[in-house]
Amino acid sequence: MQFSDIIGQEEVKQHLVQTVLENRVSHAQLFLGPEGSGSLALALAYAQFISCLEPGPADSCGHCSSCRKYSKLIHPDLHFSYPFFAKKAEDTALKYLSEWREAFLSNPYLNLNEWRNQLDAENKQANINIAECHQIIHKLSLKPFESEYKVMIMWLPEHLEKEGNSLLKIIEEPAQKTLFLLVAQNQDQILQTIISRTQLVKIPRLKDRDVSELLMYKKGVSETKASQIAYLSEGNLQAALTFLQSDENDNFQLFSAWMRMTYADQGGTILEFVDKAAKLGRENQKNFLRFGINMIRESVLILSGASQLVHLSDAELNFITNFSRFMDLQKAEAISGELEKAHYHVERNANPKILFLDVSLQLVKILKFNTLPAGTQYIQN
Repeated sequence: MQFSDIIGQEEVKQHLVQTVLENRVSHAQLFLGPEGSGSLALALAYAQFISCLEPGPADSCGHCSSCRKYSKLIHPDLHFSYPFFAKKAEDTALKYLSEWREAFLSNPYLNLNEWRNQLDAENKQANINIAECHQIIHKLSLKPFESEYKVMIMWLPEHLEKEGNSLLKIIEEPAQKTLFLLVAQNQDQILQTIISRTQLVKIPRLKDRDVSELLMYKKGVSETKASQIAYLSEGNLQAALTFLQSDENDNFQLFSAWMRMTYADQGGTILEFVDKAAKLGRENQKNFLRFGINMIRESVLILSGASQLVHLSDAELNFITNFSRFMDLQKAEAISGELEKAHYHVERNANPKILFLDVSLQLVKILKFNTLPAGTQYIQN
């Protein structure tokens, strides 16, 4: 993985390169960035640049023996740790290394759900257990085999629980020429004792332009569609790829029908919708709800008199313009809140039939009977 393989994030790349050129490589660093921002890919490109035998002024060479091994994730001084779904207490990440290599090489922007699907883990809880912590300590106690640095990249340290305290000493006082890179999405979920021992590297969300250009030039998507997907994905390349794999027209047809039936309080039709939504599968359900959330946000722009900022196709714009006539900002806020909560509960494996039925009934109350959820604040038009 070279820096040139990663879209956008030019300022972060320049910063990382500069730390190497100026010999300011901190032994423990926390790459903190939102899902789909490329933080994991950046950590690997950084490690490859440090280990490259013939580095250029801004990137690794890509052809030396070290770079070739890094490109296949088989360098003897490159180690990974990541959440997994242990079947036995003694299981470690090493057991899933071949699956990890396959998942990362096919998509360096993968998220936990994609990794879960790679392992067919269904609804099991992911974590980094104490056996894995002991394995990390053992690996990093050895001298490098080939490179100047021994590198450990830990993806999603949020899944380290109190067992993570066993790593504090090796993070604070590692063996010479050891590089510990933690790649995280949520700082609040990381043990504070670990955060205090690392140097923070902040990675922003991707720019819409970078996402749309990748979709156009590498995925063959039209400029209009690429811009729309980039806008909806909010800088999350993994979300953009998920949008691309699904049929946005299906999402639009399903969402617009859902809004119409809840406004008309069509009980039988709502039950048919619930059955259909429950069969979509979790990732498609999340994608559908994310689509709906963005549609409601567009309606807020229309209600606020900012129609020029709307990013929708003609059919979607026509629907949301007409639908906005039956809403105000207060209702839009309430609907968006219900969809956000539904998305949250889908991620946590809620029963889809119960969930979509409950949300549908809440939307009926909001649209048909003007009943808003408790705590909703009135917004003056």
